Amino acid sequence: MGSSPLLRGSSALWLLVLVSASLDSPDPTGHMIEQREITFDFETIMKAFRTDPKRENHDRPRVRGPAIPYHVHFPLARPSSDNLQAICSHSAHRPRYPQTYFPNSGYGQLKRRATAVNNAEFWFSDCCRQNATLGSEATLCCATQAWEHHIKLFCEEDSSVKDRLYECCRKRGGEQHDCFHDDAQNPNYDPTEERPVTPVASKDEFSFEPSTCPSFREHSNIKKKDERNKQPPSSQNVSNFPLGRPTPDNIEALCQNKKLRPLYSVNCLAGPQNKLLAQQAKSINRMERGFKVCCKNKQEVLNCAEQKWREELDMFCEKIRTKKQKVHCCSLAQHHRFECFQDASPDPHYQMFSAKEELALNKLCEDHKLIKKKLPDALPLKAFVSQCCPLPIQNKTDCFEQRIMEISGRVCSSKKKTSPAVSRCCRAAGVPGCLSKLFMHAVNKVAHIKKKKTCPLKI
Repeated sequence: MGSSPLLRGSSALWLLVLVSASLDSPDPTGHMIEQREITFDFETIMKAFRTDPKRENHDRPRVRGPAIPYHVHFPLARPSSDNLQAICSHSAHRPRYPQTYFPNSGYGQLKRRATAVNNAEFWFSDCCRQNATLGSEATLCCATQAWEHHIKLFCEEDSSVKDRLYECCRKRGGEQHDCFHDDAQNPNYDPTEERPVTPVASKDEFSFEPSTCPSFREHSNIKKKDERNKQPPSSQNVSNFPLGRPTPDNIEALCQNKKLRPLYSVNCLAGPQNKLLAQQAKSINRMERGFKVCCKNKQEVLNCAEQKWREELDMFCEKIRTKKQKVHCCSLAQHHRFECFQDASPDPHYQMFSAKEELALNKLCEDHKLIKKKLPDALPLKAFVSQCCPLPIQNKTDCFEQRIMEISGRVCSSKKKTSPAVSRCCRAAGVPGCLSKLFMHAVNKVAHIKKKKTCPLKI
């Protein structure tokens, strides 16, 4: 084992001291030795301290390498008619930044930017899901509001810490938005990730305000006027016909939501063009009455309900045949007929937001402050009121259904403690249907809505 550099250096110095001392000591013969000047060869001395580079690297403590770069695609561009389709289509192939992306400490500025991107992308997805219901103009308005809101939150957070403020946050209004848009690295929202990414939910609230979109408000008013003047064609169906086939998976929701599903009046269905609608409405009414009896018995509920479902559809087809009307499922043999009706059901799991009466939805919008007090805290009413209530009744219903689906996923996946009623719904087979029941139960408490038969033409 070789000596260390420190040991060799100290030995050399000690040798020099001994030499110097020997020159100063008296000669054994008694004669004084003539003194001479002693010089030090510093180059030779320093060579003793020099070591092998490999050994030097071995002896020294290791130095940490360069920091790992954490890139964040920030900021995002302003949504427009040119990039809206890409925003919706390529959402799963643009980056997200979960908490595990960064170390636990440090990188505060990048973390704030990552949160802003996560927020915007999460809200964009919410807007895109409404595209089929609201249309591209409203979807663009929604995405623009989400984009502006994510900028507002980012600048508020960025200015609240003692760090360098993002330059665009120093501007205001339109100049601020233009600044963020101009800094965007991917203005076309092209896909940048090969594999689909996992969405990161936002912890912040965003509520789309349709009433602030002039073009959408004008479109809604025109559409509402057209629908009032529009006569239904003879091929139109009652919205929830045929009812779903009772199965082990949906029987609980079928019984739980029976009071929320509408019954129909046929007095408004006079005229030859409404004969099919009238038969569908009567069939649903009879089937619902049969389901009510089956659910009350609490024994053999499934067998009872399925038998009633079969009997009523057979009766429906017989009525159609005698009136010389054509329905595809009725033209099939009995076994295939039931499969056909089962596949044709718009709500096979009885999860659809079923209280479609305009009165109920209007009451929820009008009395939301009182209704909120009757709801569990885990069920937010603000999103319903701000996003759905400005819409006409046809779009309003679809909007409520979408919000229920989103809330069911968010509430039931949360680790926060919630009310017993919500917990029961999260364990139920039909979570959205169960949660919608909680909403309508609160509506009924406040508005004391009596279940009345409604005209199918008004739904």
